[in-house]
Amino acid sequence: MSEERYGDYDVIGRPMPKKDGLHKASGRAQYADDIAMPGMLHGKLLRSPHPHARILNIDAARALALPGVRAVVTGRDFPGIHYGNLPQTRDYLPLALDKVRYIGEEVAAVAAVDEDTAEEALERIEVEYEPLPAVFDMDEALQPGAPQLHGASPGNVSARSAYHFGDVDAALRLAAHVREDLFETQPVKQGMLEPHACVGLWEQPGKATLWACKMSPYVVWRQLAMGLGMALGDVRVVQTYVGGGFSGGKQEAMPMDFCAVVLSRRTGRPVKFVHTMDEVLTIGHMRHPMRIRLRTGTDREGRILAQDCYLLANGGAYSSIGGFSIFLAGAMINLPYRVPNMRYQAQRIYTNNGFCGALRGHTVVQICYARESQLERIAEDLAIDPVALRLRNAVQPGEVTPNGFRVGTFAFRECIEKVVEASGWRAKRGSLPAFRGIGLGCGAHLSGARLMGHSASVAEIRVQEDGTVYLSTGSTDVGQGVETAMAMIAAEVLGVGVDDIRCTRVDTESTPVDPGTFGSRVTLFTGNAVKRAAQEARAQLARIAADKLGVDAADLAFRRHEIFSRSNPKLRMGLKEAVRWGAFQLGQMVTGRGVYAAGDEKIDFRTGYGNLSPAYNPSACVAEVEVEPETGRVTLLGFWGADDSGFPINPLAVRGQVIGAAVMSIGHALFENLVRVQGQVMNPSLRDYKMPLATDLPKLGNFHHYNIVTEDPEGPFGAKEAGQGAGTGVVAALAYAIRDATGLPMNRLPLSPQNILLALMRARDAQGEAG
Repeated sequence: MSEERYGDYDVIGRPMPKKDGLHKASGRAQYADDIAMPGMLHGKLLRSPHPHARILNIDAARALALPGVRAVVTGRDFPGIHYGNLPQTRDYLPLALDKVRYIGEEVAAVAAVDEDTAEEALERIEVEYEPLPAVFDMDEALQPGAPQLHGASPGNVSARSAYHFGDVDAALRLAAHVREDLFETQPVKQGMLEPHACVGLWEQPGKATLWACKMSPYVVWRQLAMGLGMALGDVRVVQTYVGGGFSGGKQEAMPMDFCAVVLSRRTGRPVKFVHTMDEVLTIGHMRHPMRIRLRTGTDREGRILAQDCYLLANGGAYSSIGGFSIFLAGAMINLPYRVPNMRYQAQRIYTNNGFCGALRGHTVVQICYARESQLERIAEDLAIDPVALRLRNAVQPGEVTPNGFRVGTFAFRECIEKVVEASGWRAKRGSLPAFRGIGLGCGAHLSGARLMGHSASVAEIRVQEDGTVYLSTGSTDVGQGVETAMAMIAAEVLGVGVDDIRCTRVDTESTPVDPGTFGSRVTLFTGNAVKRAAQEARAQLARIAADKLGVDAADLAFRRHEIFSRSNPKLRMGLKEAVRWGAFQLGQMVTGRGVYAAGDEKIDFRTGYGNLSPAYNPSACVAEVEVEPETGRVTLLGFWGADDSGFPINPLAVRGQVIGAAVMSIGHALFENLVRVQGQVMNPSLRDYKMPLATDLPKLGNFHHYNIVTEDPEGPFGAKEAGQGAGTGVVAALAYAIRDATGLPMNRLPLSPQNILLALMRARDAQGEAG
């Protein structure tokens, strides 16, 4: 993708470095761990060594006797109120009270004058446990008589999702070809370089402030108040810079947040917590491992008639956002294809493992892997070109899916055609040397979800006398460049420069309430709110300038810090002059407020029907690999991806996001796997938990991504999401490329050297026995 300008605009559509880039690169950005306050104490968490046990007694006397220890808290120091996302899934407690449910669950917390003293204090806390039978496998958890994790969820089912559109059974009976396959995916962690960190301060009278690296500060604000039994007005959350979160890693309130505040109340001093990477990789919020049984029926030409999916997700010990996770997997099983009849049944299972939640491409990556892998095999079964099969089933712009998605702009066909052409697919397919292969994968994603709860975004603008603009939203920049994109939108509307826009950091006492950063919602939802706020401020400025210049306000244009008449450009005034004239002569302050809620429609989570998002973006990619038969090692020789992200507000940021999404999915496919044995994480470090390095990617010139530009009427200036969709088809493309190279079925992730080598050895043994 070139960095050329898009559209006839002064600001948007041009590549723009991040506003905070220099601040971060020079070390001046303050992350949560950089906060230092007078008298600040350091907190540490005591974690359970058992996957399942009753807590009989906790004795902290020896820890409190250690010089430098200021306080210890346990679950008894909290009101015992469960918190979480939805009433039916609130199963978290700030600290375990009567029972622990996974290795690493938080049992107690210490505040001391330094980290070493806090660590030593943890060793002095004596906890008496009564070990209980534990269950780690989904099948075992579902058996009658299995250990039960939560009394309110009999059978260890934490959430269910089921819906049915059309007549699947009749369609499968009429199908010329029906194929059924089973696919399994592994637990994957976010891999953010900044661990979770926070500083809590209890202020009189009875108010709590938390500084923390959160993707959704207002979610944390609500949960913190809930778990502490406090009024929302008595809780304040201040967002620090966020060193990565990847759609779920820093979404919710955590035990450290509650403990920082309560320990501060106990000691009268601020308390800081910072997780180690061992802790980050041990606790929850990872990607759900899944078992997906998929049955698809087609006619003789490969047109999809029906899909029938049964999914089990290993959710671990707590709910997190897992109910929505399994709903979303089924909701997105059809896109980007036309599926007239679909049935989906899913269960999320409690086990004594670390709990799962959202991660970039939130369950869409897993379902795309299964669906795309099966479509490739259907194409083989029917002797149909896999490209032709996909184009034959492609959803077109303007269609409404059986589950109620109203598809607007949707350049899926163009995405496929671009990667097929750029990769040389037609020449390479079936003609590559031994142990070389090529695969195609497709996917789609939403641009923010219409949820049953709070979905709307708000933006507020204040234009200053010097022509600078203060922009306030409740959305967070987690490294993806939101601050820059929002500033670009406001600057374009007001006719000023990006550097003239001052973006405030989220503070629940002063910024608008917002759901936060997740589900690729910010560009479309918050971007629309920012555009509307800027338009309101511009309308006020136009009225002021019209009064001064003696022209019609509708005739005025805004550009390069000036307001001028289109019909007579000699009639003009500076933006600063207009603000001052309004303030001092007319008594008017220039402010604007914008709200975007994507309409009143809400999806029905009981039936699965409804328009889940205001816009959808399709993607396609091709991967070329070489497999080393002696070791099973996979070398990614080339990668070509394309997606429809609408109009690129900032092409430079879009490029970074789509490449980042692809690389994360490359890691998911080839390397990443949180290895757990009886609930114990065996690779809790970035040394042992393998993520892709630059050296694992194709050589320079063989990694390409293309943005198919459309202008979606629902997005600000036509923009859609660009942070997750580009990664949805990558795992499937790699799986089939490896299958093309080896002839082996790739039904289980990760596609690691060990797993590939084992499969190759089994295939050789089978051939030897047959011979």
